[in-house]
Formats: sequence, C-alpha cells, structure tokens
Amino acid sequence: MRHEAGIIVGKGNGRLQVIATPIGNLADLSARAREALLSADVIAAEDTRHTRVLLSALGIAKPLVSLHEHNESQRTPQLLARLAAGETIALVSDAGTPLLSDPGLELVQRAARAGFEVHAIPGPSAITSALAVAGLPTERFCFEGFLPSRERERRAALAALAHEPRTLVFFEAPHRILRTLADMAAEFGAERPAAVARELTKAHETVYRGTLQELLARAQVEENFQRGEITIVVHGAAAATGAVDGQLLRRAVELLAKELPPGRVAAIAAQLTGASRATAYALAARITRPASDTTSLREGEEMP
Repeated sequence: MRHEAGIIVGKGNGRLQVIATPIGNLADLSARAREALLSADVIAAEDTRHTRVLLSALGIAKPLVSLHEHNESQRTPQLLARLAAGETIALVSDAGTPLLSDPGLELVQRAARAGFEVHAIPGPSAITSALAVAGLPTERFCFEGFLPSRERERRAALAALAHEPRTLVFFEAPHRILRTLADMAAEFGAERPAAVARELTKAHETVYRGTLQELLARAQVEENFQRGEITIVVHGAAAATGAVDGQLLRRAVELLAKELPPGRVAAIAAQLTGASRATAYALAARITRPASDTTSLREGEEMP
C-alpha cells in the first residue's frame, strides 16, 4: 500500500476515466464514452451546467462536481478520497478531450502517482479535427493553445514561433481573430499558408484556407468569420535555403532600430533576410548599444 495526501491506496480501489465529449455534434459521443458516463459514480466537470445539459440529452442522471482552473487544487483531495473509497470518477471538460487546454492535469497526476487506475476514453478534439481538414502538413505539429490576449505578449509569443518548422495549431476567441491574424501575418509573413476552422462538427462549420493575408482580408469583410469556436492551423516555417546576406541584414537592422526596440527589430529583420532571430537580435543589440560600449565592425568582418 502507498499513501497520497493521507489516503491509503491499495488494490481494488477506484478508477479515474478521462472522457472526451462532443465538440458540437452529440452523435460524436462514442458508445464507450456513453457507457463510461453511465457507470461512473460521480462526474467531475469543468462546468456542471454545461455537462448537465449533455447528460440530460443522453438520458443520464449522475452526481456532478465542478473541477475547473480556479478550484482544482482544492477539489482534487476530495476526489482522491472518493477514489480511495472505491468509486469510479468520470472526468470531462465542456467539449473535447480534458487536459487539452482544459483543467484536469493535477487530478490525473495525483491519481496516477497514488496508484489509482487512470484510463482514457478517446474521442472528439478540435485540434485533430482542424488538422484533418486544414489541408496543411500533419506529419509533425505542435499545439499552442490560446495566445496571450495582450498585443505585446501575443506578438512576442508569435515571434518565438516564427521559425518553428512544425505545423502550428491555436485556439482563439472570435473577438480577437482579426488582431491575431494581423499579428500572425506580421510575425510569420503574410504569405504563410494557414486555415481557420470555426464551429467544427456543428451546423455552421466553416473552414477558410489561404495565406494569412488572404484570411485576414476575408475576416475583415465576412461577419460570420468572427463568430463561434475557432481553431487556427498555420503551416510551419520553411527551411533555410541559403546563406544570409550579411549586408542586407545589417541594413535592415539599422533602419528598423531607429523606430523599434531590439526584440521587434530582430523579429522583422529575421523575416526579411532569413537570418535567425538570435543572430538578428545580437546585431540589433550591438547597434543600439551606447557608442562607448560598442566595438565597430571592421570592413569585411562577418555578421554574428
């Protein structure tokens, strides 16, 4: 036997089942997921009101407890105690697969560490659904969740991903989609291929495909573009095709440094010249450093 937060754990104790629920179409709930919900002693839900509607549509009546980002640390010990008492707990989020930009990580970690059985009941996910219809490479991808809501932090996050070769997947709120597409076009390049999937699996499902600039232009004129649940898929950065032109890099940095801080200078100069952001930043830092602290480049000296 082992102990987790004062709970004695041994064979024959409860199970935690992590259950994917529909992201829009109720028919997407698997037979196994339905059975798991029926057999659970209690359901831990991100929003009990939302889950109660789902259960009602399925004809299922089960006790519900809330488990969201604001109460997970306080609620987890209570749920572990129920597992220790031999109960089966179903963990669900409002839509899709729990833990993917949804709560539940602490509960899963502590339940597994304590030796309880933790099972996945797979099913719908906006991430894989968007990748399946975006028409972009899927061999390698990374999920970045929601970007920061503030422009400065959002631009910094995107700049850090500008040279990521894997396909990128983001969630975004409809009221921010215009600003996010504009920032992506600025940081990734206006011609980067992308797709915006809205209302996946629902009656008004729409997938927009094109360059970031084309998607931004469309979002500006189509009202529906800015409605519903949105997933953005962006093509990864192309591999470098040749040596960086040192003179072009220096000229770009010099011009940009007159108006922008080093971080923004580096992001834009890297996009313009193909240099790495680190290289462009090092040069920007040297150029903007006070004259007393700067060692001038000699003619013919290589860029850093």
